[in-house]
Amino acid sequence: MDADVLSGGFANPAIDAAQAFRSVMEAMARPGRIYDIMGALPPAPLSPAAGAVLLTLCDPDTSVHLTGPTDCDAVRAWLAFHTGAPFVGPHHADFVLGRWEDLGELSQYQIGTSEYPDRSATLIVELPSLEAAGATLTGPGIQTTAALSLPETAAFQTNHGQFPLGLDFIFTCGDQVAALPRSTEVS
Repeated sequence: MDADVLSGGFANPAIDAAQAFRSVMEAMARPGRIYDIMGALPPAPLSPAAGAVLLTLCDPDTSVHLTGPTDCDAVRAWLAFHTGAPFVGPHHADFVLGRWEDLGELSQYQIGTSEYPDRSATLIVELPSLEAAGATLTGPGIQTTAALSLPETAAFQTNHGQFPLGLDFIFTCGDQVAALPRSTEVS
């Protein structure tokens, strides 16, 4: 087995995973806020933040779909070794990973059903930068308004219009993470 596959996971799994999980949950609970998330050193082209999110949320019972440059042998081997997550097509994925421009039509991902709205995909989107500026966010977890540098606004407005169905988004860049749950209104 390649040494690169074996390395890059959490050095102290219990503590690092707990800290990363807290960062992800804080980001989901407070849309628009940017949090540091560390502990993973995944293979290129993944950011440390994306690696930490994947190590925290994925396991043998959560399926993953990789897009664009993230769909490579190094990432597949690393993710399979560290999480055991199965790889699936876009229509069956619990988690989708890629750059915004590589995700394709958002309608191809699971948005849940009226009986089970939680059976939707979470998209982990690698961005070139994360800033508390740009689109205005309102909704649960936001006292008045928040701002986040989103790749566009129309797709997130359409997604929010499907609530309680829809997709949830986790944005990563370097060692930072932010989130946009489907309950957040974007303008």
